[in-house]
Amino acid sequence: MMHTQRAKGAGAHSPSHQPSVRKLRCAVYTRKSTEEGLEMEFNSLDAQREACEAYVTSQRAEGWLLAPDRYDDGGFSGGTLERPALKRLRADIEVGKVDVVVVYKIDRLSRSLMDFSRLVELFDQHKVTFVSVTQSFNTTTSMGRLTLNILLSFAQFEREVIGERIRDKFAASRKRGMWMGGWAPLGYEVRDRKLVVNEADARLVRSIFQRFLKIGSATTLARQLIAEDIRNKYGKPIDKGILYKMLNNPVYIGVAVHKGVSYPGEHVGIIDRKLWDKIQARLQESPRKRAAATRAQTPSLLKGLIFGPTGIVMSPTHTRKNGRLYRYYLSQTVLKQGSDGCPVARVPAAEIERIVIDQVRGLLLSPEVIVQTWRIARKSIKGLTESDVRSSLLEFDPLWNELFPTEQSRIIELLVERVDVRADRVDLNLRIAGVTSLLGELTGNSINRQDAA
Repeated sequence: MMHTQRAKGAGAHSPSHQPSVRKLRCAVYTRKSTEEGLEMEFNSLDAQREACEAYVTSQRAEGWLLAPDRYDDGGFSGGTLERPALKRLRADIEVGKVDVVVVYKIDRLSRSLMDFSRLVELFDQHKVTFVSVTQSFNTTTSMGRLTLNILLSFAQFEREVIGERIRDKFAASRKRGMWMGGWAPLGYEVRDRKLVVNEADARLVRSIFQRFLKIGSATTLARQLIAEDIRNKYGKPIDKGILYKMLNNPVYIGVAVHKGVSYPGEHVGIIDRKLWDKIQARLQESPRKRAAATRAQTPSLLKGLIFGPTGIVMSPTHTRKNGRLYRYYLSQTVLKQGSDGCPVARVPAAEIERIVIDQVRGLLLSPEVIVQTWRIARKSIKGLTESDVRSSLLEFDPLWNELFPTEQSRIIELLVERVDVRADRVDLNLRIAGVTSLLGELTGNSINRQDAA
């Protein structure tokens, strides 16, 4: 039974002794996670609204009236409250324009239990009733709140189970050697969701591998390829970064990789296994020699990005003990004011860098970052789908350990806006524009700077 509010006091009865019913303004809120199908004449948002309006009409005897404003969020995730229509709805509630909020299902309003609790507090504060058309309950009672929390918990559980199911399906397909989407590497084309060899491009790939084995220097070879105006299949010059990705891509020997484990692929390899092994042996030599020779010149991973509890930058420093090098980030506040000036005087560089790298790699694969990146990148990359973004970022993750320290430092500077070290935690701000630029590098497309900003 839905909660209604009736007028009280003298004069509340008509001559026929029927109580007058207070008019309750009903706001219908609808949401759809993706923009697919929104251009159709009758879409999911319309279907939700039609069901909600029919319900409001059925409650006309209780004084329910449909509010004139529409609150429709098309293409927005339920995992955040940062939605334009929801913001307008909250603003109208705060100024007293809404008495009842009507949705088709509770997960249309929010998929987060914490966010939903905040919305319920807002509803209570302004005496607004919340109604779900398909899950009838009343938020003004303790039992209604209990029912709401149970439903939300199951909705969140369902979403997590679906995510696990998708990841398991992806892993099973990878183990069978199937191509799981994304941008095809140079030398291949995608036909019927399978990788097919492009012979002209395959000859170019073999030539590049053989030239690297002969020259032995990725820097020199990349310089030559740029001078010869040799580009990948997306029109981007094959610079050193793209060259390293090619030389480390096991797709070229007919292998599919999932979480570091190799499986025989459905596709045909275009690089001979002996040549591949020689290339990998050469690549294994370079990082160790380069690291030993340039350790002092290599910039610290978080230089200029890490700040202490006082908000002042922390600077990289090092000390030697028994012939071993120990690196730290030292608070500038401590240097200027002494050890009492900052609760965190210094942090071990290796430990804090590992924490930041793990956080960045985790955030790159989070649904929120993937969706935000896709919305920006699709302005510059025609036909880009959310699945394309997810696949590209998934493929980048295992490549991280193959990058040289200077390349890792460049990517962290691109992705991380700021790292704040607290006494009990580390806070990290990710630059979505940087993620979008990284996506452009991974896909071989240039991203409009204005769009990425």
